[in-house]
Amino acid sequence: MWIAAAILSAVFAGITAILSKIGLKNINSDFATAIRTSVVLILAWGIVLITGAYAGLDKITDKSWIFLILSGLATGASWICYFKALSIGEVSKVAAVDKSSTVLSVLFAIIIFPDERKLWWVKLICLAAIAAGTYLMADIKRKEGKTKVAWLIFAVLSAIFAAATSLLAKAGIQNVDSNLATAIRTSVVLILAWGIVLITGAYAELDKITVKSWIFLILSGFATAASWLCYYYAIQQGQVSVVVPIDKLSILITVFFSLIVFREKLSSKSWTGLALLTLGTLCMAIFT
Repeated sequence: MWIAAAILSAVFAGITAILSKIGLKNINSDFATAIRTSVVLILAWGIVLITGAYAGLDKITDKSWIFLILSGLATGASWICYFKALSIGEVSKVAAVDKSSTVLSVLFAIIIFPDERKLWWVKLICLAAIAAGTYLMADIKRKEGKTKVAWLIFAVLSAIFAAATSLLAKAGIQNVDSNLATAIRTSVVLILAWGIVLITGAYAELDKITVKSWIFLILSGFATAASWLCYYYAIQQGQVSVVVPIDKLSILITVFFSLIVFREKLSSKSWTGLALLTLGTLCMAIFT
């Protein structure tokens, strides 16, 4: 069941990236992140109320609260960097670098959690393929003697924070309903996202958001909420070192739509990278 949840998480995550890219047009990325987070928060707490998961609030230990809050902060930081990267870079490249969080997540999961060490050598071989694929897909090119790395910096930071998110969430959702944990984390992300909007004054662009952008940002929020709910259920029930790679297969959906919707083109180098990334991820899921 948790494998199915991880696959659904990947599908919704891939759709999220495309919807967000469309919704980010001519909008401050921090402001867009705050709007999307608001949508996710409403959906997450709505599900908590419907399922009655709120009854478990008083059972959450201090340790779980700490890790859930830290996970929320890491998620917020990852989102802010990811959507900044999306606003200035190509979707396919940003998504590829962001997915490199898989390498960090699995490495640290093997080190921290004993139950993740099963067939660790197979996992390391798969990680090598994923790392090589990520490097090839990023396809950094030099122009006028200088490497344009603005989007890359934000994408790398997004990957680092995303890796931290998975590990902190795994530690924080022990004996906590996954839907409730998602709602709590989203609340932390919301505070962080809107705090940055207020500090930077990005809210001044509210009247510049078109109806089209509103629609796609809201749809992106729905897709994100669906992805999160599936992802953290899978994280709670399964192995981080398997769930994370499956979730990162969302890149296939992202790349597919980036080619069709945004007319992005992949070089032969990037196609090779995508094949390695996908192969490494599938082997991780199948053989471990």
